[in-house]
Amino acid sequence: MALRKDSDSRRLLRRLRDTLAAPGGSQDRLDQITHHIADSMATEVCSIYLFRDADTLELSATEGLKAAAVHKTRLRLGEGLVGRVARTGRHVNTANAPAEPGFRFMPETGEEVYSSFLGVPIQRVGDKLGVLVVQSREARQFTEDDVYGLEVVAMVLAEMAELGAFLGNLDERMPQAHRFPSMFRGTGAQEGAAEGRVWLHEPRVVVANPVGDDPVREKKRLLEGVETLRSRVNKLLADADMSDEGDHAQVLEAYRMFAHSRSWLKRMEEDIDLGLSAEAAVEKEQSQARARLEMAADPYLRDRLHDLDDLSNRLLRILTGQGSDTGAEMPENPILVARNIGPAELLDYGRKLKGVVLEEGSVGSHAAIVARALAIPLVIHAGRITSEALNGDAILVDGDVGVVHLRPEDSVAAAFRDKIAMQAEAQKRYAGLRDLPATTLCGTKIELHMNAGLMADLPSMESSGAEGVGLFRTELQFLTRTRVPRRSELAALYTRVMDAANGRPVVFRTLDIGSDKVLPYMKPQDEPNPAMGWRAIRVGLDKRGVLRMQLQALIRAAVGRPLHVMFPFVAEPGEFEAAQKMLMEEIAREQRLGRGLPLDIRVGTMLETPSLAFAPLSFFRACDFVSIGGNDLKQFFFAADRENELVRRRYDTLSEPFLSLLDQIIARCAEADVPLSFCGEDAGRPVEALTFAALGIRRLSMRPASIGPVKHLIRQISLEELRDVVDNARATAQPVRRAVTEFLAQL
Repeated sequence: MALRKDSDSRRLLRRLRDTLAAPGGSQDRLDQITHHIADSMATEVCSIYLFRDADTLELSATEGLKAAAVHKTRLRLGEGLVGRVARTGRHVNTANAPAEPGFRFMPETGEEVYSSFLGVPIQRVGDKLGVLVVQSREARQFTEDDVYGLEVVAMVLAEMAELGAFLGNLDERMPQAHRFPSMFRGTGAQEGAAEGRVWLHEPRVVVANPVGDDPVREKKRLLEGVETLRSRVNKLLADADMSDEGDHAQVLEAYRMFAHSRSWLKRMEEDIDLGLSAEAAVEKEQSQARARLEMAADPYLRDRLHDLDDLSNRLLRILTGQGSDTGAEMPENPILVARNIGPAELLDYGRKLKGVVLEEGSVGSHAAIVARALAIPLVIHAGRITSEALNGDAILVDGDVGVVHLRPEDSVAAAFRDKIAMQAEAQKRYAGLRDLPATTLCGTKIELHMNAGLMADLPSMESSGAEGVGLFRTELQFLTRTRVPRRSELAALYTRVMDAANGRPVVFRTLDIGSDKVLPYMKPQDEPNPAMGWRAIRVGLDKRGVLRMQLQALIRAAVGRPLHVMFPFVAEPGEFEAAQKMLMEEIAREQRLGRGLPLDIRVGTMLETPSLAFAPLSFFRACDFVSIGGNDLKQFFFAADRENELVRRRYDTLSEPFLSLLDQIIARCAEADVPLSFCGEDAGRPVEALTFAALGIRRLSMRPASIGPVKHLIRQISLEELRDVVDNARATAQPVRRAVTEFLAQL
């Protein structure tokens, strides 16, 4: 077999290119392709298996096997040798196929007479499209050159499939790529529903011609592209404005090493020698490295996949001229679709977006925080959507249940529009309550505050009827920058926030970083469980310079008006005392310098760890206010990671154990005569909010859109009656949620 010879390989690729470009049906093209490959590799059999759906492969064309088996023989992912290739993304090469573990005999194909087997994946940058197989009667092990050559052929088929040359156009027997409706089940990270058109954050690079006719010219193009890439990477890292020490420096240096890798360049040059264009060679190495790294057990290696993808995509854009700015106009009602996105990039889009869909991300990620601030629906973990979606595709995003409909059918779209219309109608009703107090029928007043983190949030205060900001997340100003903000910048921002509040109270939570919020310019910590690690007040007390700078900025912003400061993630009284002491020292320092001071200072804590519920009464008396951080308190109380979808929704906030913990916190705060609030996702859910109020919590802080629905119900109930319902359910061991829901349903 001479496929490894440069001339033979290029000759075969040209034949494939001509076949794919010729007029005719897709099935005819596939049949000719298998004939050309079998002829060039001197094998009796060549077969192409394509994915019919995510878990099923179908024999779509063959030279040598029984023609009647085409579009009849199917395999599950992982089934047989073909299924193994598809599942692992790695080739299988054997001289005795029936003796291989997992071999599946398919009598309808007539393949029992063929002993040797070589199968390679047809894949494109993480997208598994199918499997290419050659077989022969002779019991022989295919050489490394044979394997390499067949992988090059598979690469060309993958590119042609992406261009629509055959994949998904086999009459009605195979699904059509980028044309049929698709539904993606992900995770709702921000509630709400939106209809719009896809806007890809990084449009797919299209390799228009995967076959290179002149290897010398293609290598020259590759070398020029790599040199451009290296200079850009060097400039990027030089402009990163970070110190040269620490783990982050090692990560950046590893990124630089990828760009300067000689073996990476050598493999791409070998691909060009066999007939690929420079672009196709880059994508082939990216696809194969991605397949290897995705299977790696070492998390460090898997993390390097992002570096490799980023470098490969940068090089592809240099070679093709297809930059992120493709000249396409953003559609009306754009819904951003991306693999992942940073907070600064998301903020750049601003309120133009109607929703966001990510393949990766987490409910506590920076992007999720910004999406909440922008009040736009967000769905994460929508696997493979960046491969399936095209700019301008119709898309429906349901952040309430974590479902995305791409190119939806008319019936689905109609039902979805009805849901959006109902939500809009409800918001109109709630708008009429904006200036009315949240007072129950029994005369109890509940304060409803909003959570915020950006200046963009503040206009929602007027429209929602919020009585103040119960939580202003100060870390967003740190997360969206490549360097530590200056004290003057923070002071100016905090001043604008207070101005926008127009006299209403704003509770500033000091920097809550660590866990899922890692600053781009801060040394990352390799922690096995970061949510319980070095974060929030622990970082502030260890790195006092940043916390002191932030406290100084808050003091200067609040000159002549009240200042409310809240310390996050306090686990024992000594941490609060140390942080409070730092604040008092900064107040004294400002006074010594002759600067103005806040009119009044209130210092509080977030109660996010169960340990703090058992603190002595003296601690509660030392606080000016306490805010229950429901998201963290619940995850630590139930030992259920809120980033883990297997357990995140497993435990009920209204279960007896958690309500008993709330009872204890409410009693301690009442005894110490310290105001108590509840802040978090549950505060904005009407059933939970009303139950908290019935237990005795008189202040709730939530996202602005939740204030209307919560106020609407508060004004229709008697807290005394609801308290009786809750007490009776708990006394008789009945589910509190069901009892409260039934009570509300009777209104």
